[in-house]
Amino acid sequence: MAKAAPIIEAVEVTKKFGSFTAVDKVSLAVHQGEFFGVLGPNGAGKTSIIRMMYGFSPLSAGVMKVFGLDISTGWREIRGQIGVCQQDNTLDPDLSVEKNLLVFAGYYRLAQSVAEHKTRELLNFFALNHKRLAQVSQLSGGMARRLMLARSLINDPRLVILDEPTTGLDPQSRHQVWEKLRELRSRGLTMVLTTHYMEEAAHLCDRLIIMDRGRILVEGSPDQLISTYAGKSIIEVSTPRPELVAFVKQQQVRHEELANRLIIYPGANDQLGRVIRERFCHERCVFRNGTLEDVFLHLTGRELRE
Repeated sequence: MAKAAPIIEAVEVTKKFGSFTAVDKVSLAVHQGEFFGVLGPNGAGKTSIIRMMYGFSPLSAGVMKVFGLDISTGWREIRGQIGVCQQDNTLDPDLSVEKNLLVFAGYYRLAQSVAEHKTRELLNFFALNHKRLAQVSQLSGGMARRLMLARSLINDPRLVILDEPTTGLDPQSRHQVWEKLRELRSRGLTMVLTTHYMEEAAHLCDRLIIMDRGRILVEGSPDQLISTYAGKSIIEVSTPRPELVAFVKQQQVRHEELANRLIIYPGANDQLGRVIRERFCHERCVFRNGTLEDVFLHLTGRELRE
């Protein structure tokens, strides 16, 4: 049986702004029902590539196909089957919650009865029905974000693109959004996510890429990447003693020396961890599991980006 074609297929996609290359010959594929993450520091090219996915920004070179259609020629048909939840709040402040959905449904030429049914369904799904007549300005940040997610689903899309969907939300609101996204994933909806929250990517994504300087550094599931680049266990030592630093170097263990902190990646070497604990740790060592954030920082560095 032939394998289904990817929902998104990019082949050596490039995006230039004058002499600056934001995306440099990136190739990737996103499959039906997959929750796919695009991670990277500021300026990595992640926003540029997702804007090309939904036809907002033209390609400088390469090929981008969505639903098997070339984005450069089939963008109108593609857009009708995509939902986009942008990072910035683009809700109409002069309209009620309900009206924001109904007006947006009109852009897709949905029949009035269909638009009203979809609006009721989405308001219930995102727990916003009690606010349907409220002005957008009366919504909390979490409610506004849920309304933007609802709006991205008004056309019953096959693909939803989420650009930093929980930026600025408090932990409770963020987890509410995660719960709804996980439910959508369980229904088989294909989603592409960009985020700065590593915990968010680890919780939601089936597979992801980490980009930097316009190129893909790694690709895989969160668990695969953590196992390969961070390991199952990590040791953090505050104000490490010189003898510990010397020991780690002698053992040729992967580590990072930071200001007043030593991060050790013992990998599968459990014995090494026990030796460090017994010989060098006196209330200043933290033994913890590796995380996606460890992978991200290891690959992209710890310096601040402008």
